[in-house]
Amino acid sequence: MPKLLILGSGPNVTDCRHWPRAPFDRIVAINNAWRVRPDWDDLVAPEDFPAERHPPSLSPGQRLIEADAFVPAQNAYGGFVYAGGTMAFTAAYWALHALRPRLIAFLGCDMVYPTSGATHFYGTGTADPLRDDITLRSLEAKSARLMILAARQGCRTVNLSQEKESRLILPRARREALDGPVQKFDAQLVNRALRREAELGYMVPSGRYWDEAEWFSIDEIDALDALWLAAARG
Repeated sequence: MPKLLILGSGPNVTDCRHWPRAPFDRIVAINNAWRVRPDWDDLVAPEDFPAERHPPSLSPGQRLIEADAFVPAQNAYGGFVYAGGTMAFTAAYWALHALRPRLIAFLGCDMVYPTSGATHFYGTGTADPLRDDITLRSLEAKSARLMILAARQGCRTVNLSQEKESRLILPRARREALDGPVQKFDAQLVNRALRREAELGYMVPSGRYWDEAEWFSIDEIDALDALWLAAARG
């Protein structure tokens, strides 16, 4: 079971630029984060990621993970409406499904966007979590859900960011001290949340949930988010 480092595009992702690869077995980059260091293994990018921002070539062992791979993977964990519509969550669910890791460590995925200055490591970019999107109402709850579903399959999730603010509620960690138990959670509340998700049936197999957003209940999603947050507090 590998240890993974997932790189987002937050300004602090450059902290890892000169880290040795150990203790990580694989490095998963999201969108532009492939530029941070050359030894990444997997690049997760959506279909609207501009071609001119793709790597000019792939080194042996590197691969591009696109919608045909990550949509079924995220669907295996309930789909985008429940899991969240940011690429950080998408990359993590893909990794849980395809790589079965024992550790996922995030860097550059705090999803906090200042009103001035750099929002991304390459300057100013589009902040997905600020979109008017039904899956982004509580990024904290979506990270709680991810943490719990990962823990259920024996995977510890941590945030390597040293920034004060983060929308991820994952425990903070340092690269030199990653080992530890998976997070505890309230199994009874998790079962309630999963049952309610199944009852609602907010699954969009294509992954294009925004095309069907009119029949999703905001109140139901908010109630689910509250359940996942409560379950994470265990």
